[in-house]
Amino acid sequence: MQYHAFVIKYAEIGIKGKNRYLFEEALVKQMERVLEKCEGKFSIFRVSGRIYLNAAGFDFDETVAALQTVFGITGICPAVCIERDGDNKLPDINGLSQEVIKFIDGVYPDKNKTFKIKCRRVDKTYPLDSMEAAAEIGAQVLDAYPEMKVDVRNPDILISVEIREKVNIFSEIIPGPGGMPIGTSGKAMLLLSGGIDSPVAGYMIAKRGVEIEAVYFNAPPYTSERAKQKVVDLAKVIAKYTGKVRLHVINFTDIQMYIYKECPHDELTIIMRRYMMRIADMIAAQNKCIGLITGESIGQVASQTMESLMATNEVVQDMPVYRPVIAFDKQDIVDISLKIGAYETSILPYEDCCTIFVAKHPVTKPRLEVIRAHEKRLVEKIDELVQTALDTDEIIELEV
Repeated sequence: MQYHAFVIKYAEIGIKGKNRYLFEEALVKQMERVLEKCEGKFSIFRVSGRIYLNAAGFDFDETVAALQTVFGITGICPAVCIERDGDNKLPDINGLSQEVIKFIDGVYPDKNKTFKIKCRRVDKTYPLDSMEAAAEIGAQVLDAYPEMKVDVRNPDILISVEIREKVNIFSEIIPGPGGMPIGTSGKAMLLLSGGIDSPVAGYMIAKRGVEIEAVYFNAPPYTSERAKQKVVDLAKVIAKYTGKVRLHVINFTDIQMYIYKECPHDELTIIMRRYMMRIADMIAAQNKCIGLITGESIGQVASQTMESLMATNEVVQDMPVYRPVIAFDKQDIVDISLKIGAYETSILPYEDCCTIFVAKHPVTKPRLEVIRAHEKRLVEKIDELVQTALDTDEIIELEV
């Protein structure tokens, strides 16, 4: 059957009260963004807690795949939508039953199946209530197709009939990503490396409606252009779900070398990480972000023990640090990385700036007073080096 309409379902947006329209508008905007790149003509409109998508000349699989990247969508339902007639009337129960019978005939050539009719009457002026309508439609389906059987507990086919401002008939709910539409929850800065964890962290925060910018700390010549390209490609993965991502590439080499020269080597990772957080904090503030995002997970590496996290967190001045994978096992993170299409890029063997200067025996329980004391050795040049890094920020705008 060639569908020409989709019913788009959402979840959390429905409990937003008087502000719901703002979230619906944001959802429609994101749908329009992804559909611009798809073949076909599309029109989207909102009516009474439903979002409808009409489509013509489109590729079904391409359209569904695009919609599955839109946060806020929980279900994509290929549907037959029956409009009111010239007298503003919906089909009577016999006419409605015939539409359901035609739907079954078009979608399910094999009629040797069990079925259930689930009816929802939102338009209370319709003369039959939900249960009465479902019973009558089911009876007429059985008359039309005697080989079909009713199973109200575990049917092969669940046919939903929504009686609203129009009638929607559908039997498939293709899952969407859920969450909240991008742009409804502010903007945050993601510390993006070439690993598995940080792209997943960015995806998870974006799923809550947060617009994402990203910062990557580059260390040429100790890291290659391929390592930088790897991060660019990971930012593109995130952009598939969020729209445009601005990636800030910071040259961190001179700062790393200065820390390497002046500070104890078992503290290199912690002190370098503290300066990354300081710089990310500054860039975030300049770009109207209201939070930092990292892919840190407790105990995964030496710089992610509770003591290490406290040491790096201390340098962030005025905004929260979001760590969505903080309690995840590595396999949990890998599973999400695979789902969003980031994993194969993340495991490419191109080192980022963190791994080049890893100490053989890094401190796992740093003491703040000791770290602060050793950072005083950097006072002569560090501010100048940080400012140079900020002044030479390379911004790459990415959109899929």
